[in-house]
Amino acid sequence: MKLILGNGKTAQSLARFLDKQNTPFTLLEDTRKINNPSVLQDIDEIFISPGVPQTQPIVIWAKEKDIPVTSDIELFSRHAQAPIIGITGSNGKSTVTQLLGEMIANDNKKVAIGGNIGKPALDCLSSEIDFYVLELSSYQLDYTQNLKLLTGVVLNITPDHLDRYPSFQHYINTKLSLYTYCQHPVINANEPLTPPINTPKYFGIEIPKQPSDFGTVTCHGSCYFLKGDDVLMAVDEMQLIGKHNVSNILATLALGDQIGLNITAMIASIKVFKGLEHRLEWVTQKHNTDYYNDSKATNAISTIKAIKALTQKYKTITLILGGIPKDEDYNTLLTLIDSHITSVILIGQSTHTFKNHLKITHTTQANSMQTAVKLATNTHCEAVLLSPACASFDMFDDFEHRGRVFKDCVNYLG
Repeated sequence: MKLILGNGKTAQSLARFLDKQNTPFTLLEDTRKINNPSVLQDIDEIFISPGVPQTQPIVIWAKEKDIPVTSDIELFSRHAQAPIIGITGSNGKSTVTQLLGEMIANDNKKVAIGGNIGKPALDCLSSEIDFYVLELSSYQLDYTQNLKLLTGVVLNITPDHLDRYPSFQHYINTKLSLYTYCQHPVINANEPLTPPINTPKYFGIEIPKQPSDFGTVTCHGSCYFLKGDDVLMAVDEMQLIGKHNVSNILATLALGDQIGLNITAMIASIKVFKGLEHRLEWVTQKHNTDYYNDSKATNAISTIKAIKALTQKYKTITLILGGIPKDEDYNTLLTLIDSHITSVILIGQSTHTFKNHLKITHTTQANSMQTAVKLATNTHCEAVLLSPACASFDMFDDFEHRGRVFKDCVNYLG
């Protein structure tokens, strides 16, 4: 008998899959309601949703009883017939996952994109697929012991989800575990936390050291993407903005090269790729002000990258900031805001905390997104950026809901 723990999309996809396989299972939505141990009798494997922490008593109990506790990702890997590409990292993984999927499709191959983005992995299974591209969160990797990856990448590692892990090192180890499953690893040369790995393909913001690696070069004031010594395209030709997206593009090129995609098809995909909804997404321009939706920025490093990207283009920026703060150091972000942001509109639970630590003079508070957008508009800056650096659940269902409300408020402006 299999046991499924959780009540979200992952748990429901597990239930559908096991039902199709005629595999007996029990679905337990709330692990805190386990009062009768008989519920756990005859269980030989537990499939767990990524939202269930390893500190839950049932997880500890299962490990003590040597009952396998695994993820939908591992179950997916057992049944997938096409090559799998795995992508993780503290930031950028959704962008790289989506772009790589579009590159594969542009090379006339059938691709399924899923995991921590879009569909749960098990819902992607099909005999018609040429490649699977999976975004993998640390939570999903926590419960994965066996995974068959043709190639994969850890884009970067910065402190995140520290409320879930005993230490930053535990989080690092979880992210890096992806490489134990990779046949052909891709490595970020600019990520110092990545240990030496045999026969990798590298990418980084510098001139490539090997003919098969990807990087950049600046010449006569312009920056170019390179494979080895070969110039692929000018950085200015991509529609994404920011140095962090240069790194994301390089990672995607390296992954695509590992699986044999046509370079011309990859470059064509880059030139038309506009990015993801809620990730530094340009919304509109009104009264000479550009509005950007970066609601997916739920941690400090994401907002730092967004600010740095926009300051390359705009001299005056109003930032909408706040929500439920994470257990991380916000000092670097707050210092950046003081030196590069013109005005700040604070929302959510973090309002008083951020207000007490910000030195910037033009700081106001808003109790709704509608009010925040109106206040931001009145600052008459060149750009208004929603990049909260916090979780959204104090005011919204999730970051997507927060982003949609922001865009609705912006589009409602006269």
